[in-house]
Amino acid sequence: MEPDCRRIAVVIPKYGLTGGAEDFTAELTERIARNPRYDIHVLANKWAGPAERIIFHKVPIITFPKFLTTISFAWFAARLISKIGFDLVHAQDRIFEADIFTMHGIPHCLWVREIRGKSMSLYDRVTAWVEKKLVTGHRCRYFLAVSGLAKEKFLQAYGTDSRMVQIVHPGVDTEKYAHLDRKLCRREIRREYGIGTEDTLLLFVAMNFDIKGLDRLITALAILKSERPGERFKLLVVGKGNIRKYLRLAGKLDIADRVVFTGVMGKEKLDRTYMASDIFAILSRFDTFGMVVLEAMAASLPVVVTECVGAKDLVRDGINGFIVEGGDDAMQISGKIAFLLDREKRLIMGEKAHATALSCTWEKVAQRVGELYEKVHA
Repeated sequence: MEPDCRRIAVVIPKYGLTGGAEDFTAELTERIARNPRYDIHVLANKWAGPAERIIFHKVPIITFPKFLTTISFAWFAARLISKIGFDLVHAQDRIFEADIFTMHGIPHCLWVREIRGKSMSLYDRVTAWVEKKLVTGHRCRYFLAVSGLAKEKFLQAYGTDSRMVQIVHPGVDTEKYAHLDRKLCRREIRREYGIGTEDTLLLFVAMNFDIKGLDRLITALAILKSERPGERFKLLVVGKGNIRKYLRLAGKLDIADRVVFTGVMGKEKLDRTYMASDIFAILSRFDTFGMVVLEAMAASLPVVVTECVGAKDLVRDGINGFIVEGGDDAMQISGKIAFLLDREKRLIMGEKAHATALSCTWEKVAQRVGELYEKVHA
């Protein structure tokens, strides 16, 4: 360890595994670790590694009974932090105390009541208690929200000084799209799924079709088909959900011939699928951020999102995409997509989307977080 090097603990149950928070943490941490000023330690229960210049430490979790999951991880993490000693603790999940806390979601109590629409279980109450202990304690200097929507919900729940809450959007690797051959991707992906080279291809990517609004999109496209029957377009649905349910909906609305389901894709194939598409749409009922939106923009796709998607922070309505006010307005959604059927218009908007993504690289996110590390010790 170099002189004046600061020992940083990054704490998260799963590091670099499947999931938005896990990917976010790995991408950010591995870039921060390149800075010789920092000696990075990851405290996790599971991780995808090894990673250059990062030391991993195993944190146990008691998963049965379920209510012990969050609090046991926080307790074992606290013991390890005390034993090793760190100059700064960056929590990427709920623990008892930290110097910086990145909120990948909204406060747990709001998530359960407003989004899931359920009462608080014992697991939920314990998880919310750990979160509240972290937020209302006196150690945390900065709370990092991944979107304006996440910040709004955090302030609603805790009434924290808004100056302590910084918005730090996730980043994106724009270089991987620059190295892909769009024409080749377009030809190969479309051939695999029976999509014509001249068809306008809309892309939808989600691991929860219900929350992400697939029903809204299919309904809007049915309207579009009825109003413009000669228009050639297809919807490619990537991810995990009740496929039979949505095939029935598409059949009922007489649009089954326009909808193709692929199932879950690996990252490399998904990158090629972005490049093979023309428009990206996700009409979530709630989405703290929505990394797929930024990935689509990096691949030069104009995007259509609802006002309940955190990534709307990056969407300039009518410039690089569209924000739909009131996600259940199928006519409005259909109208936005109809506008993008014009190839020249969507190419112009796609270029603007790509320019937006260039300002959101992981390197820039790492620089921003590094500056906050320095402020903690100022």
